[in-house]
Amino acid sequence: SGAAAAAAAAAGGADEGAPSEGGGGSEAAAAAEAATAAAAPIALSVADIERVLGPPRFEPRRDVARRITKPGIALGLAATVFGGETLFVEVEQVAGKGAVQMTGNIKEVMQESVKAALTWIRANVAELGLAKTASEALLNTTDLHIHFPEGATPKDGPSAGVTITTALTSLLTGRLVRNDVAMTGEITLRGLVLPVGGIKEKVVAAHRAGVRTVLLPQANEKDLRELPQKVLDEMQFELVSDVREVIRAALVPADVTEAEAAGSASGDGSEPATDDGRQVPLSHPLPSVPTGVP
Repeated sequence: SGAAAAAAAAAGGADEGAPSEGGGGSEAAAAAEAATAAAAPIALSVADIERVLGPPRFEPRRDVARRITKPGIALGLAATVFGGETLFVEVEQVAGKGAVQMTGNIKEVMQESVKAALTWIRANVAELGLAKTASEALLNTTDLHIHFPEGATPKDGPSAGVTITTALTSLLTGRLVRNDVAMTGEITLRGLVLPVGGIKEKVVAAHRAGVRTVLLPQANEKDLRELPQKVLDEMQFELVSDVREVIRAALVPADVTEAEAAGSASGDGSEPATDDGRQVPLSHPLPSVPTGVP
């Protein structure tokens, strides 16, 4: 009958869906288990990543800390057609007759920034704590060499003025520049800090290099609105209108010796201690600009 035929068909369908003697059920279970395992997250350690990709080519924060290990070196910021870049300024003095040598493929405007920085320092030797004999030596018996590394890259523009002044002051006073600070700004012969361009690119470059404090011209405060919120949240800014403010914020305290400060070169965020256990405040807090700029 029709009922018997339907029952037979149903039985046949059940037989077809049943596991075969060849182990089809176990294969399905194994496939399901493999799919579950593939969906589970895989944890990779730093060592695992280095085995696959090789060791890191750059360690920006440590590189900055290792390069600023003696007086006369400061970290500036530059804007290029490819974005922002960090810009080191190195100054050294040797016996001579007051000559100034500039190297590093710098163009005319940046050479003028060097001249303005030197004039300001010579006009303010007493305020900087330099003795009269030091002033005379600077003018008559000392040659200065100001170098901008990476000579294959042309450099120009006025925004390195504060960095050049800071590096020169660091060298002549024997005080290190903080290795957690970058800066940008043009200076005048009276020591005023003038606004510059490319603030967004420059701050992003500092952030990329692991530097979290940037000294900016006061008049550039409005440009902070252009920064990504993630960068704003992680940065600290010191807005300055006079180069004296830059020097106060950028130089390590006078009572910290070069040997004491050397411990900060690891760039791991920890503060070095002296032999008697005293902590060296290389990262003293600076007033910050509110990050929630409307």
